[in-house]
Amino acid sequence: MLDYALLDALAAVVRHGSFDRAASALNVTPSAVSQRVKLLEERVGSVLVKRGQPCTATPSGALLCRHTERVQLLESELSGRLPALPGALLEAWPTLRVAVNDDSVGTWFVDAVAGFCVEREMLLDLVIDDQDHTAQRIRDGSVQGAVTTQAEPVQGCRSTRLGRMRYRAVCSPEFFARYFSQGLTRDALGRAPCVEFNPKDQLQKRFMRRFTRAELEPPLHWIPHVEGFVRMCATGMGWGACPERMIMAYLESGELVDMAPSKPLDVDLYWQSWRLSIGWLDDFSAMLRQRAAEFLD
Repeated sequence: MLDYALLDALAAVVRHGSFDRAASALNVTPSAVSQRVKLLEERVGSVLVKRGQPCTATPSGALLCRHTERVQLLESELSGRLPALPGALLEAWPTLRVAVNDDSVGTWFVDAVAGFCVEREMLLDLVIDDQDHTAQRIRDGSVQGAVTTQAEPVQGCRSTRLGRMRYRAVCSPEFFARYFSQGLTRDALGRAPCVEFNPKDQLQKRFMRRFTRAELEPPLHWIPHVEGFVRMCATGMGWGACPERMIMAYLESGELVDMAPSKPLDVDLYWQSWRLSIGWLDDFSAMLRQRAAEFLD
């Protein structure tokens, strides 16, 4: 029989990335969390957590985390169906932990899900990661759903296409005149400063390969903030691939120019969530598919 106090400690460490933050979430001491995880590891005979910054689950730990998260979701659904009893504690709102890229959060995802969350009294815990890497979050058991570029279903999950998110490579008019007056050549793209979200961001490299068929290493600005990313491009610090929905006003005002109007960067997005049937999670998935069609190509 599994001890869910131990499993909750493991899931909290993986979710929050450290024993200290897990202890705060569980309202116990870090020592208690460490002891619970160690005891669980002794019982299953396997290391479950890779200690580090952040702490991550081993394959065995991820399996147990997925089981624990599913049990918690099933309990949330059950509590919502039970009749209220006199003197009963107020039931907690169910929480859905979702991995999603920052560009989606900044352009369409919140608008798409807001109505559902308000009506169904559901809480969101968003984990921000690059769209090419969010699937790993559901694979390791730290989230229940993910907006991802991975079409193939993660084991135990469903995968549904949401639509296509369009990006435009943009820069300020002055920047374009300074670096690209002779076109988007290999030499120009290699010299012009580029803006990237983080080391996982591959959109700019993809754009440069399209024109040069080469792996270039231009000077880089790093800014893991989607609105700051756009402002860096608009102020002439560099060029970058920005979500089309976010920059239309900049393009119309002339504050930004499209470096290649006929060659946008399109990224197909998918929703992956657990195959296990849970009423409100299934409803959320159906709603997201429908609403995403209103925002994505």
